[in-house]
Amino acid sequence: MPIRHAIAQLHWALSPWKLQREHPRYDGPRLLIGAPHTSNRDFVLMLAITWDARLPVRWLGKRELFQGPFGRVMHWLGGIPVDRDDPAGLADRVIELARTDPHAAIVVTPDGTRSSSQWRSGFYRIAYEAGVPVTLGFVDSGTGTTGLGPTMHLTGDVPADMDAIRAFYADKRGINPERTTEPRLADEAGLAQRLAQNRA
Repeated sequence: MPIRHAIAQLHWALSPWKLQREHPRYDGPRLLIGAPHTSNRDFVLMLAITWDARLPVRWLGKRELFQGPFGRVMHWLGGIPVDRDDPAGLADRVIELARTDPHAAIVVTPDGTRSSSQWRSGFYRIAYEAGVPVTLGFVDSGTGTTGLGPTMHLTGDVPADMDAIRAFYADKRGINPERTTEPRLADEAGLAQRLAQNRA
């Protein structure tokens, strides 16, 4: 961890990006949203942000990234392979990790492939069912700023929670602004109903 922190300090000393550190700092397990996700360079910024904050970061990546000679490096960097053929199993694994690790900081990119038209809802279900908050990490090429925004606890009122998330990201633009996706789920009211039924 000290080595990673030192690397992050060097990165921010040389980077043209301005870092917004978390304030106040949240201490506990959580999901970290990385958005807008429009470039592979977001990965480097994510590592530099979390290493600067001394967070034991874990992140979700497609299974192919963990194959070949760089697979061990991806694991060392905190990667969790995603099997797209078993999304339910992945969600259960992440929920269990968030519930059992008191320091879990799990990065998710709900806008996914950088070419989608809406956010995927898995992050919401995972955070809500695990009982952990989400921290709104961001990149904003308009101001050249990146970092960690507020941490919020999800209420189960999906439209209201997503309105708050939309408000935060409304003025944020990705590294490739034309690929920025509005934080909107396919069926927010329907998801709220399903979550309520699961809790009943």
